[in-house]
Amino acid sequence: MALITSAEHYGAVLNLDFDYRTYLKTLSEDGMNYTRIFTGSYLEIAGESFGIQNNTLAPKKDRIITPWAKVETSQNGYGKYDLSTWNESYFERLKDFMTVAEEYGIFVEVSLFSSIYRDEHWDICPQNPANNINISDEVNRRDAQTLNNGSLLSYQVGFVRKMVKELNEYDNVFFEIQNEPWADHAHAVYNIVNKEELKANDWPYKADFASKASLAWQEKMASVIVEEERTLPKKHLLAQNYSNFKAPVPEVSGHISIINFHYAWPEAAEWNYHYDKLIGFDESGFAGSGDQVYRRQAWQFMLSGGGLFNSLDYSFFPGHEDGLGENKAPGGGGKTLRFQLKILSDFLHGFELSKLHPDLYSIKSSPGLIPYVLSDQNKVYAVFLRAIGTAHTNLQIETGDGLFQVQEINTITGAKTDPVMITAWDSILSIEVAIPQEELALKIIK
Repeated sequence: MALITSAEHYGAVLNLDFDYRTYLKTLSEDGMNYTRIFTGSYLEIAGESFGIQNNTLAPKKDRIITPWAKVETSQNGYGKYDLSTWNESYFERLKDFMTVAEEYGIFVEVSLFSSIYRDEHWDICPQNPANNINISDEVNRRDAQTLNNGSLLSYQVGFVRKMVKELNEYDNVFFEIQNEPWADHAHAVYNIVNKEELKANDWPYKADFASKASLAWQEKMASVIVEEERTLPKKHLLAQNYSNFKAPVPEVSGHISIINFHYAWPEAAEWNYHYDKLIGFDESGFAGSGDQVYRRQAWQFMLSGGGLFNSLDYSFFPGHEDGLGENKAPGGGGKTLRFQLKILSDFLHGFELSKLHPDLYSIKSSPGLIPYVLSDQNKVYAVFLRAIGTAHTNLQIETGDGLFQVQEINTITGAKTDPVMITAWDSILSIEVAIPQEELALKIIK
């Protein structure tokens, strides 16, 4: 199975104003099978968060629900918490969310922690000693998610154990340790625009890994999850978020099953495919509000060997859980994009995916095209083509001799041509391609 979605900004559970039942129903009706949620260990501030005007991750001050019991209201109007006492109302809401998602066939990525990007976010964070009654140590936001965080560590371990126990009954869940850990402790590794400079605060142009201190803390949290599940009936996949864009990951913990990237290039899948783990593109955005860029990102990544794609969808927010809201954010989303992502999902699930692997080397000639190919290297080929400066060309694939059925799929409308039969000679299948909209999918079966 491939997980593909255009989903809200992670606040479906922690934002009490968000009607997640309508939201999950909408996702299902639109053909999406995946969503991602934050737990409440990190919050954003309404009206100021990265240019997002309708941000589900930034609830009104009195409409936040977290896993911990709120004991009082702090001076800034947010909560002060007892990290040793659980808020059972939160877990009731979380488990109801999971149950409804399961009924609709939707998988849920539970991101346990997130980087704390700014001092203002730390000021309202339950992990901040100023916002709980349990921690007297001084902890700054950059050390909060390292092993150098004093007594906070024991409360983080307790929280992880609690989440794992509460969600163990569900088959439609997987855990992610931390969202964008490199934002707290960046280790710059690669300039993505063919330059060598690795400038500070130049995030759109470089891939950062998390620091050793961050990685050690993440490994601790991963080991806690694995240890806790040893005594529980079900075992779940565990994801780790490695970088933006693209980079070859030098080492992956044995606890990890999913290697996640944000704003990913196809190379993120290609360069890490050898790990034999699911490669995820679990956040997109910051590339305008149009559908084209995110649609193409999804096709290119998934047909490079990716297994998961999540486009941030800013048409979902309180009052518009039907996904018809006006998008006011530095990203995309909406009914049309979800329709187009369903075309991709239907295309992929029309194959026996477990038998397909990236197979770009089968392409012998593709003038004016950027090809992306999955195949069983024998009888079945799934192809996505990006045209650059041409509307008509010839594609040649090394398939071995034989008769092949070729069908074109319009990635924008979903329209399919009647299959045509083409004979491969001298091991080469030659296909005349008309591609006026600059993108096209092909389903090829021997």
